[in-house]
Amino acid sequence: MSGGTDSSVAALLLKDAGYEVTGITFRFYEKDEDRSYLDDARELCERLGIDHLVYDARKMFREQIIDYFVKEYMSGHTPVPCTLCNNRLKWPLLVKMADERGIYYVATGHYVQKVHVGDKYYITKGADSDKDQSFFLWGLSQTILERMILPMGELTKTRVREIAEERGFLKAARKKDSIGVCFCPMDYRSFLRKQVPEGFIQSGKFYDEQGNYIARHEGYPFYTIGQRRGLGIDLNRAVFVKEIVPNENKVVLGDLKSLEKMGMTLKDWNIVCPDLLLEKEDVIVKIRYRKQANRCWVTLLPDGTLSVALQEPLTAIASGQAAVFYKEEMVLGGGIIV
Repeated sequence: MSGGTDSSVAALLLKDAGYEVTGITFRFYEKDEDRSYLDDARELCERLGIDHLVYDARKMFREQIIDYFVKEYMSGHTPVPCTLCNNRLKWPLLVKMADERGIYYVATGHYVQKVHVGDKYYITKGADSDKDQSFFLWGLSQTILERMILPMGELTKTRVREIAEERGFLKAARKKDSIGVCFCPMDYRSFLRKQVPEGFIQSGKFYDEQGNYIARHEGYPFYTIGQRRGLGIDLNRAVFVKEIVPNENKVVLGDLKSLEKMGMTLKDWNIVCPDLLLEKEDVIVKIRYRKQANRCWVTLLPDGTLSVALQEPLTAIASGQAAVFYKEEMVLGGGIIV
Protein backbone atom coordinates (compact mmCIF):
# COMPACT_ATOMS: atom_id res chain seq x y z
CA MET A 1 0.00 0.00 0.00
CA SER A 2 1.97 2.96 -1.28
CA GLY A 3 -0.95 5.33 -0.87
CA GLY A 4 -1.10 5.75 -4.64
CA THR A 5 -3.87 5.05 -7.13
CA ASP A 6 -2.88 1.53 -8.21
CA SER A 7 -2.31 -0.12 -4.82
CA SER A 8 -5.42 1.57 -3.43
CA VAL A 9 -7.69 0.22 -6.17
CA ALA A 10 -5.98 -3.18 -5.96
CA ALA A 11 -6.91 -3.41 -2.27
CA LEU A 12 -10.46 -2.24 -3.01
CA LEU A 13 -10.94 -4.85 -5.74
CA LEU A 14 -9.52 -7.64 -3.59
CA LYS A 15 -11.93 -6.79 -0.80
CA ASP A 16 -14.81 -6.69 -3.29
CA ALA A 17 -13.78 -10.18 -4.43
CA GLY A 18 -14.18 -11.50 -0.90
CA TYR A 19 -10.58 -11.68 0.27
CA GLU A 20 -9.58 -10.78 3.81
CA VAL A 21 -7.10 -8.02 3.02
CA THR A 22 -4.16 -6.67 4.99
CA GLY A 23 -2.33 -3.66 3.62
CA ILE A 24 1.40 -3.18 4.17
CA THR A 25 3.43 -0.08 3.40
CA PHE A 26 7.18 -0.42 3.01
CA ARG A 27 9.33 2.50 4.04
CA PHE A 28 11.99 2.28 1.32
CA TYR A 29 13.04 5.87 0.72
CA GLU A 30 11.70 9.17 2.00
CA LYS A 31 12.86 12.25 0.15
CA ASP A 32 13.21 15.26 2.44
CA GLU A 33 11.71 13.17 5.28
CA ASP A 34 8.31 13.28 3.57
CA ARG A 35 6.07 10.66 5.21
CA SER A 36 2.73 11.87 3.87
CA TYR A 37 2.39 8.63 1.88
CA LEU A 38 2.16 6.73 5.18
CA ASP A 39 -0.80 8.85 6.24
CA ASP A 40 -2.45 8.37 2.83
CA ALA A 41 -2.03 4.59 3.03
CA ARG A 42 -3.28 4.42 6.61
CA GLU A 43 -6.35 6.57 5.87
CA LEU A 44 -7.15 4.43 2.84
CA CYS A 45 -6.97 1.22 4.84
CA GLU A 46 -9.20 2.74 7.50
CA ARG A 47 -11.80 3.64 4.86
CA LEU A 48 -11.61 0.13 3.42
CA GLY A 49 -11.86 -1.41 6.89
CA ILE A 50 -8.67 -3.42 6.53
CA ASP A 51 -5.60 -3.83 8.74
CA HIS A 52 -2.58 -1.69 7.90
CA LEU A 53 1.04 -2.56 8.62
CA VAL A 54 4.18 -0.45 8.17
CA TYR A 55 7.60 -2.03 7.66
CA ASP A 56 10.78 0.04 7.83
CA ALA A 57 13.03 -1.31 5.06
CA ARG A 58 15.12 1.84 4.58
CA LYS A 59 18.38 0.20 5.66
CA MET A 60 17.81 -2.74 3.31
CA PHE A 61 16.86 -0.38 0.49
CA ARG A 62 20.00 1.67 1.06
CA GLU A 63 22.28 -1.40 1.03
CA GLN A 64 20.63 -3.36 -1.78
CA ILE A 65 19.37 -0.65 -4.14
CA ILE A 66 20.91 2.78 -3.57
CA ASP A 67 24.46 1.54 -2.91
CA TYR A 68 24.19 -0.73 -5.96
CA PHE A 69 22.88 2.19 -8.05
CA VAL A 70 25.83 4.40 -7.12
CA LYS A 71 28.38 1.62 -7.58
CA GLU A 72 27.10 0.78 -11.06
CA TYR A 73 27.32 4.36 -12.30
CA MET A 74 30.79 4.72 -10.79
CA SER A 75 31.76 1.55 -12.70
CA GLY A 76 30.56 3.05 -15.99
CA HIS A 77 27.49 0.79 -16.12
CA THR A 78 23.77 1.51 -16.53
CA PRO A 79 21.92 0.22 -13.44
CA VAL A 80 18.38 -1.17 -13.31
CA PRO A 81 17.23 -0.32 -9.75
CA CYS A 82 13.50 -0.92 -10.33
CA THR A 83 14.20 -4.43 -11.63
CA LEU A 84 16.45 -5.26 -8.68
CA CYS A 85 14.01 -3.77 -6.18
CA ASN A 86 11.07 -5.81 -7.47
CA ASN A 87 12.89 -9.12 -7.86
CA ARG A 88 15.21 -9.09 -4.85
CA LEU A 89 13.55 -6.83 -2.30
CA LYS A 90 9.90 -5.83 -2.69
CA TRP A 91 8.25 -9.14 -3.64
CA PRO A 92 10.45 -11.39 -1.44
CA LEU A 93 9.85 -9.05 1.50
CA LEU A 94 6.12 -9.08 0.81
CA VAL A 95 6.12 -12.88 0.97
CA LYS A 96 8.22 -12.87 4.13
CA MET A 97 5.78 -10.56 5.88
CA ALA A 98 2.82 -12.64 4.67
CA ASP A 99 4.43 -15.84 5.98
CA GLU A 100 4.89 -14.29 9.42
CA ARG A 101 1.15 -13.66 9.57
CA GLY A 102 -0.06 -16.92 8.05
CA ILE A 103 -1.21 -15.20 4.86
CA TYR A 104 -0.86 -17.13 1.59
CA TYR A 105 -1.65 -14.72 -1.25
CA VAL A 106 0.27 -11.51 -1.97
CA ALA A 107 -0.81 -8.71 -4.29
CA THR A 108 0.37 -5.35 -5.61
CA GLY A 109 -0.82 -2.74 -8.08
CA HIS A 110 1.48 -3.91 -10.88
CA TYR A 111 0.01 -3.84 -14.40
CA VAL A 112 0.84 -7.45 -15.27
CA GLN A 113 -0.93 -10.79 -15.48
CA LYS A 114 0.19 -14.38 -14.99
CA VAL A 115 -0.57 -17.72 -16.57
CA HIS A 116 -0.05 -21.35 -15.59
CA VAL A 117 1.50 -23.41 -18.40
CA GLY A 118 2.46 -27.01 -17.71
CA ASP A 119 3.86 -27.01 -14.19
CA LYS A 120 5.17 -23.42 -14.31
CA TYR A 121 3.79 -19.95 -13.68
CA TYR A 122 4.70 -17.09 -16.01
CA ILE A 123 4.33 -13.33 -15.86
CA THR A 124 2.46 -12.01 -18.92
CA LYS A 125 1.90 -8.50 -20.21
CA GLY A 126 -0.82 -6.32 -18.70
CA ALA A 127 -3.86 -5.31 -20.74
CA ASP A 128 -2.74 -1.66 -20.70
CA SER A 129 0.23 -1.61 -23.07
CA ASP A 130 1.24 1.87 -21.86
CA LYS A 131 1.45 0.71 -18.23
CA ASP A 132 2.62 -2.90 -18.71
CA GLN A 133 5.33 -3.71 -16.13
CA SER A 134 6.21 -7.27 -17.14
CA PHE A 135 9.71 -6.11 -18.15
CA PHE A 136 10.62 -5.62 -14.48
CA LEU A 137 9.48 -8.97 -13.02
CA TRP A 138 11.57 -11.54 -14.89
CA GLY A 139 13.55 -12.54 -11.79
CA LEU A 140 10.75 -13.75 -9.52
CA SER A 141 10.82 -17.34 -8.27
CA GLN A 142 8.08 -19.89 -8.83
CA THR A 143 7.23 -19.84 -5.12
CA ILE A 144 6.43 -16.13 -5.39
CA LEU A 145 4.66 -16.36 -8.77
CA GLU A 146 2.36 -19.08 -7.47
CA ARG A 147 1.14 -16.84 -4.63
CA MET A 148 0.66 -13.63 -6.64
CA ILE A 149 -2.71 -12.05 -7.28
CA LEU A 150 -2.62 -9.21 -9.82
CA PRO A 151 -5.85 -7.17 -9.74
CA MET A 152 -4.57 -4.55 -12.23
CA GLY A 153 -3.67 -7.03 -14.95
CA GLU A 154 -6.86 -6.76 -16.99
CA LEU A 155 -7.44 -3.03 -16.40
CA THR A 156 -6.24 0.17 -18.00
CA LYS A 157 -4.95 3.05 -15.91
CA THR A 158 -7.87 5.16 -17.12
CA ARG A 159 -10.35 2.59 -15.82
CA VAL A 160 -8.48 2.29 -12.50
CA ARG A 161 -8.80 6.04 -11.93
CA GLU A 162 -12.49 5.81 -12.80
CA ILE A 163 -13.01 3.03 -10.25
CA ALA A 164 -11.32 5.08 -7.51
CA GLU A 165 -13.48 8.10 -8.34
CA GLU A 166 -16.71 6.09 -8.58
CA ARG A 167 -16.08 4.69 -5.10
CA GLY A 168 -15.34 8.11 -3.61
CA PHE A 169 -11.57 7.75 -3.27
CA LEU A 170 -10.96 11.10 -4.97
CA LYS A 171 -7.49 11.72 -3.57
CA ALA A 172 -6.25 8.35 -4.82
CA ALA A 173 -8.00 8.81 -8.17
CA ARG A 174 -6.19 12.06 -8.87
CA LYS A 175 -2.70 11.19 -7.65
CA LYS A 176 0.03 11.70 -10.22
CA ASP A 177 1.91 8.67 -11.49
CA SER A 178 5.45 8.29 -10.21
CA ILE A 179 8.07 8.87 -12.89
CA GLY A 180 11.48 7.25 -13.10
CA VAL A 181 13.53 6.02 -10.14
CA CYS A 182 11.77 6.72 -6.83
CA PHE A 183 14.81 8.18 -5.04
CA CYS A 184 15.91 10.44 -7.92
CA PRO A 185 12.93 10.72 -10.28
CA MET A 186 14.23 13.47 -12.55
CA ASP A 187 17.96 14.05 -12.04
CA TYR A 188 20.26 11.19 -11.08
CA ARG A 189 23.35 13.40 -11.52
CA SER A 190 22.55 15.63 -8.55
CA PHE A 191 21.70 12.57 -6.48
CA LEU A 192 24.97 10.88 -7.45
CA ARG A 193 27.04 13.91 -6.46
CA LYS A 194 25.57 13.77 -2.96
CA GLN A 195 26.29 10.05 -2.58
CA VAL A 196 30.02 10.03 -3.31
CA PRO A 197 32.86 11.93 -1.61
CA GLU A 198 33.67 15.36 -3.00
CA GLY A 199 36.16 15.11 -5.83
CA PHE A 200 35.24 11.55 -6.86
CA ILE A 201 33.48 12.84 -9.97
CA GLN A 202 35.73 15.09 -12.03
CA SER A 203 35.68 16.68 -15.45
CA GLY A 204 37.14 14.54 -18.24
CA LYS A 205 37.38 14.35 -22.01
CA PHE A 206 35.15 13.31 -24.88
CA TYR A 207 36.92 11.48 -27.73
CA ASP A 208 35.81 10.25 -31.13
CA GLU A 209 36.25 6.63 -32.23
CA GLN A 210 39.70 7.38 -33.64
CA GLY A 211 40.91 8.75 -30.31
CA ASN A 212 40.73 12.41 -31.25
CA TYR A 213 39.82 14.88 -28.50
CA ILE A 214 36.40 16.54 -28.97
CA ALA A 215 35.53 18.47 -25.80
CA ARG A 216 35.40 18.37 -22.01
CA HIS A 217 32.71 16.50 -20.13
CA GLU A 218 31.42 16.73 -16.54
CA GLY A 219 32.55 13.28 -15.41
CA TYR A 220 32.07 9.79 -16.87
CA PRO A 221 29.37 8.64 -14.35
CA PHE A 222 27.04 11.27 -15.80
CA TYR A 223 26.77 9.48 -19.15
CA THR A 224 25.22 6.25 -20.36
CA ILE A 225 25.71 4.14 -23.46
CA GLY A 226 23.50 5.42 -26.28
CA GLN A 227 22.99 8.87 -24.76
CA ARG A 228 22.57 11.71 -27.23
CA ARG A 229 20.98 14.56 -25.30
CA GLY A 230 22.65 16.42 -22.46
CA LEU A 231 26.19 15.96 -23.70
CA GLY A 232 26.81 19.70 -23.57
CA ILE A 233 28.55 19.87 -26.93
CA ASP A 234 27.51 21.39 -30.23
CA LEU A 235 28.63 19.50 -33.33
CA ASN A 236 27.30 19.59 -36.88
CA ARG A 237 26.24 15.96 -36.61
CA ALA A 238 24.41 13.69 -34.18
CA VAL A 239 26.73 11.77 -31.84
CA PHE A 240 26.02 9.20 -29.13
CA VAL A 241 27.91 7.77 -26.18
CA LYS A 242 29.57 4.61 -27.48
CA GLU A 243 31.98 3.67 -24.71
CA ILE A 244 32.77 4.70 -21.13
CA VAL A 245 36.28 4.12 -19.71
CA PRO A 246 36.10 4.79 -15.94
CA ASN A 247 39.80 4.40 -15.10
CA GLU A 248 40.65 7.07 -17.69
CA ASN A 249 37.57 9.24 -17.09
CA LYS A 250 37.06 8.98 -20.84
CA VAL A 251 33.82 8.98 -22.85
CA VAL A 252 33.92 7.88 -26.50
CA LEU A 253 31.34 9.27 -28.93
CA GLY A 254 30.23 7.82 -32.26
CA ASP A 255 27.38 7.84 -34.75
CA LEU A 256 24.31 5.68 -34.21
CA LYS A 257 25.49 3.00 -36.62
CA SER A 258 28.64 2.45 -34.58
CA LEU A 259 26.52 1.50 -31.55
CA GLU A 260 24.91 -1.46 -33.30
CA LYS A 261 25.70 -4.92 -31.97
CA MET A 262 24.59 -8.40 -32.98
CA GLY A 263 24.82 -10.02 -29.56
CA MET A 264 25.31 -9.76 -25.82
CA THR A 265 26.14 -11.86 -22.76
CA LEU A 266 24.04 -12.08 -19.60
CA LYS A 267 24.83 -12.86 -15.98
CA ASP A 268 22.56 -13.27 -12.92
CA TRP A 269 19.85 -14.68 -15.17
CA ASN A 270 16.58 -16.38 -14.34
CA ILE A 271 14.80 -18.75 -16.73
CA VAL A 272 11.35 -20.16 -15.96
CA CYS A 273 11.63 -23.14 -18.34
CA PRO A 274 14.88 -23.71 -20.29
CA ASP A 275 13.07 -25.91 -22.83
CA LEU A 276 11.03 -22.90 -24.00
CA LEU A 277 13.96 -20.51 -24.21
CA LEU A 278 17.34 -22.07 -24.93
CA GLU A 279 18.13 -22.59 -28.62
CA LYS A 280 14.58 -21.73 -29.74
CA GLU A 281 13.74 -19.62 -32.79
CA ASP A 282 10.59 -17.93 -31.48
CA VAL A 283 12.17 -15.97 -28.62
CA ILE A 284 12.02 -12.17 -28.42
CA VAL A 285 14.48 -10.15 -26.35
CA LYS A 286 13.95 -6.58 -25.12
CA ILE A 287 16.55 -4.32 -23.52
CA ARG A 288 14.17 -1.38 -23.15
CA TYR A 289 10.90 -1.12 -21.27
CA ARG A 290 8.76 -0.32 -24.31
CA LYS A 291 10.82 -0.77 -27.45
CA GLN A 292 13.63 -2.53 -29.34
CA ALA A 293 12.11 -6.02 -29.38
CA ASN A 294 14.32 -8.38 -31.40
CA ARG A 295 14.28 -12.07 -32.28
CA CYS A 296 17.23 -13.90 -30.81
CA TRP A 297 18.97 -17.24 -30.25
CA VAL A 298 19.95 -17.97 -26.65
CA THR A 299 22.57 -20.50 -25.55
CA LEU A 300 24.03 -21.40 -22.17
CA LEU A 301 27.82 -21.03 -22.12
CA PRO A 302 30.23 -23.26 -20.14
CA ASP A 303 30.98 -20.42 -17.72
CA GLY A 304 27.30 -20.18 -16.74
CA THR A 305 26.48 -17.02 -18.66
CA LEU A 306 23.89 -16.73 -21.42
CA SER A 307 24.90 -15.85 -24.97
CA VAL A 308 22.25 -13.91 -26.90
CA ALA A 309 22.66 -13.79 -30.69
CA LEU A 310 20.42 -11.21 -32.36
CA GLN A 311 18.72 -11.55 -35.74
CA GLU A 312 18.95 -7.79 -36.26
CA PRO A 313 21.36 -5.34 -34.65
CA LEU A 314 20.42 -3.43 -31.52
CA THR A 315 21.86 -0.07 -30.53
CA ALA A 316 22.93 1.07 -27.07
CA ILE A 317 23.45 -2.32 -25.42
CA ALA A 318 24.97 -1.32 -22.08
CA SER A 319 26.58 -3.28 -19.25
CA GLY A 320 24.31 -3.36 -16.22
CA GLN A 321 21.03 -3.16 -18.13
CA ALA A 322 18.42 -5.91 -18.08
CA ALA A 323 17.54 -8.07 -21.07
CA VAL A 324 14.14 -9.76 -20.90
CA PHE A 325 12.93 -12.72 -22.97
CA TYR A 326 9.38 -13.07 -24.25
CA LYS A 327 7.35 -15.63 -26.16
CA GLU A 328 4.41 -13.60 -27.44
CA GLU A 329 2.99 -12.03 -24.24
CA MET A 330 4.75 -14.39 -21.82
CA VAL A 331 7.96 -13.58 -19.91
CA LEU A 332 10.39 -16.51 -20.22
CA GLY A 333 13.12 -14.97 -18.07
CA GLY A 334 15.89 -12.42 -18.23
CA GLY A 335 19.32 -11.41 -17.01
CA ILE A 336 21.81 -8.59 -16.57
CA ILE A 337 23.97 -7.55 -19.53
CA VAL A 338 27.70 -8.10 -19.06
